[in-house]
Amino acid sequence: MARIADTVTYLEMFERPPPMPAPPPHGKLALMRAEQCTVSFYRYLYEAVGEPWLWFERRQWSDEALATALAKPTIEVFVLYVGGVPAGYFELDAAGARETELCYFGLMPEFIGRRLGPFLLNAAIEQAWSRPLERFWVHTCTFDHKRALPLYQRAGFVVFARRLVSFDDPRESGILPRSLDHPLLPPLSDL
Repeated sequence: MARIADTVTYLEMFERPPPMPAPPPHGKLALMRAEQCTVSFYRYLYEAVGEPWLWFERRQWSDEALATALAKPTIEVFVLYVGGVPAGYFELDAAGARETELCYFGLMPEFIGRRLGPFLLNAAIEQAWSRPLERFWVHTCTFDHKRALPLYQRAGFVVFARRLVSFDDPRESGILPRSLDHPLLPPLSDL
């Protein structure tokens, strides 16, 4: 099985930053917490947002394992709706003492480029800092959207570590579609 090299970049902030200046996005927007988020809805969000960026880890989780994770009182999933349609989401985990991780953050492909990213990230930052907090952190990787890292940095996150990792190509094992195209990966047929 082909191995894929990746660089994971870790970022953090230690105080609530001012909101990023951004023009308000167009359309009717609603940001709602997915209370008692179902496994099927979570899988829909995770796959629709993450597939283009090679998010595959949680696809491997059983429904039971995912339900257990989603039921933790420290996990919050917020969904952005535009005109009544899910456009993206973020997931926070406040399991650490006085720290919160932005576990997942992203938009559906059809909503990228509509100025929703800064809006959604500002909402994640505000939600994280709405409780007693000393540290808010996130990680991104080589295969995430090319504007992810600069967006996090503009929002006030600072890089504190980078780690080189490698993993089996999830397209080969069928975790992700064999036809998945990513600009940083060769087509699967060439492997």
